[in-house]
Amino acid sequence: MNIDAFWIILTGALVAICCSLLGCFLILRRMAMVGDAISHAVLPGIVLAFLFSGSREVWTMLIGAALLGVACTFLIEFFHKKARVQADASIGVTFTTLFALGIILISVYAGKVDLDQDCVLYGEIAYVPLDIWLTESGLNMGPRTVWIIGGVLVLLLLFITVFYKQLYLTSFDPAFATAIGLSTTLWYYLLMGAVSLTTVAAFESVGAILVVALMVGPPATAYLLTDDLKKMLVLSALAGTIASAAGFYLALWLNGSVAGAISVIIGLQFLLAFVFSPSHGLLAKRRQPIAVMKANAV
Repeated sequence: MNIDAFWIILTGALVAICCSLLGCFLILRRMAMVGDAISHAVLPGIVLAFLFSGSREVWTMLIGAALLGVACTFLIEFFHKKARVQADASIGVTFTTLFALGIILISVYAGKVDLDQDCVLYGEIAYVPLDIWLTESGLNMGPRTVWIIGGVLVLLLLFITVFYKQLYLTSFDPAFATAIGLSTTLWYYLLMGAVSLTTVAAFESVGAILVVALMVGPPATAYLLTDDLKKMLVLSALAGTIASAAGFYLALWLNGSVAGAISVIIGLQFLLAFVFSPSHGLLAKRRQPIAVMKANAV
């Protein structure tokens, strides 16, 4: 394995772990597509950051995108609670409106600038080794993206470890959580803030499409394999990491898109879990009636 391949796989694995951990809680809350909404809704934030600063510096773009990501989660919850529309409808209305606003802003104010929705949606993880972080003394610290995503992962691990009980209760039983004094609204916004941070930190290098695939696919696969949340978190992170490595070598073999190959591996993992899961798999469910019939016959 050459050094470029190492950095690409490491970046994919770090993003996969971040997205997979958060995706477990989103799936339990039946809000798996919030990551998709945020990844699209940050586009106007990127454009506005450029228009106000006149700079395409990464930190400026990240701040603008992060603010719109938080605004997106607020609007989703606001429409769901105040307008009493279904959560999926609230997500759909919010992200399509904000994404369309971003496209309009680009076409009107930034049409001649290298700033477009394709950069946000597709990204290119294969370019990660080219974005090197050099210190003032000229020391090569490796790709900047690895440090950004690594820092986000540390924050997420601390967040989930310290507040595991609160996240567990508000995800599984909001009514009980409220009864014992936990603010479900507060923990919703904290979780959505973590999702926004992860999405914004990852989309520059891997693209929003892959972020969504990693935030939904591995957690859904783990959900089929276990009924224990802690095991689900571990299995989800492991599945995402395996998909990142296997997807890279598949793309190398096919000479195709790395992000596309990773997404295909994620889909295959889910299909295998769907068929062969010992408790929730298709084959297991078919065997259950036969076992019941045999037991009744005895």
